[in-house]
Amino acid sequence: MERIQINDITCDSFKISWDMESGGRDQITHYFIDLNKKEDRSSHKVKHMDVPTKLVAKAVPLPMTVRGHWFLSPRTQYTVSVQTAVKQPDGEYVVSSWSEITEFCTADYSTVQLMQLLQKAEAIAGRMLPFTVFYRNQQEYFQPNRWHCNRMLPSVKDNSGSHGSPISNKLEGIFFSCNTEFNTGKPPQDSPYGPYRFQVQADILFNHNTNMYFGDFYCMYTSYHYVILVLAPNGSKGDTFCKGRLPVLDRSNNGFLTFTKEDSGALSFRHAQDVILEVIYTEPVDLSLGTISQINGHQLMSLSTLNAKKDPSCKICNISVGR
Repeated sequence: MERIQINDITCDSFKISWDMESGGRDQITHYFIDLNKKEDRSSHKVKHMDVPTKLVAKAVPLPMTVRGHWFLSPRTQYTVSVQTAVKQPDGEYVVSSWSEITEFCTADYSTVQLMQLLQKAEAIAGRMLPFTVFYRNQQEYFQPNRWHCNRMLPSVKDNSGSHGSPISNKLEGIFFSCNTEFNTGKPPQDSPYGPYRFQVQADILFNHNTNMYFGDFYCMYTSYHYVILVLAPNGSKGDTFCKGRLPVLDRSNNGFLTFTKEDSGALSFRHAQDVILEVIYTEPVDLSLGTISQINGHQLMSLSTLNAKKDPSCKICNISVGR
């Protein structure tokens, strides 16, 4: 048996094929397929005969689509090997030797899965509340040695959120918040990210020249749910990255973050009340565009989402493919 070929990989499926000797091809009745999450790079490359198979499939023309037989996780390394078998009249199988083990990685969520997350997020987003500024807390970030010509620079997003999110460890940006306290209409005085806060008027980052994308929906084993939105100036590097990967949102008509133009010509802004919005702005931000001040609240470290893992058991924010 020749080396396995894996093609058309998605977050929850793949096509598998291999070359077989033409002489015995017509007699083959079943395929035995063994699929495992990759663990140790030093593991043996040849499958042992006594290792049980994970899937017995009736022989079909190759390539064969594998979908739904396992709960495949997105963005995960797997190993796969195959045997071919001929079922005998007595019910026993005559099997080939195992193929060499082939490695592959499942894909990120596509816009199909992200639209499913988007719909789930819209269902709990709640009513819209007014806000006027985007803000960011992080004590060490506002030390002079972190500035470059008095600008905040984008950095690669961490691995927090859904495991299949196409922006994790790939998209560069700067995280901002915009949620407000219900009773004051202003940003909260508590933050998990330090006592120093940079804030900037909302229309500087979010305006008619800004495209907005839905990035993720998740929770961290708590009742709080987070929605990640991406703000990318039209034609920017971040905008190019997001197009085709993320669902685009109407700036004035969506359930999370909007602006409308008033009679005076000014923009008014609203955010969803019942989710915590994490807004990624994909371009550098000049510190002269806003202000830096110290808040007087607590540092609620339990609310930090740095590299936070999504709760795979939550029925509110999970979809059926992977985690």
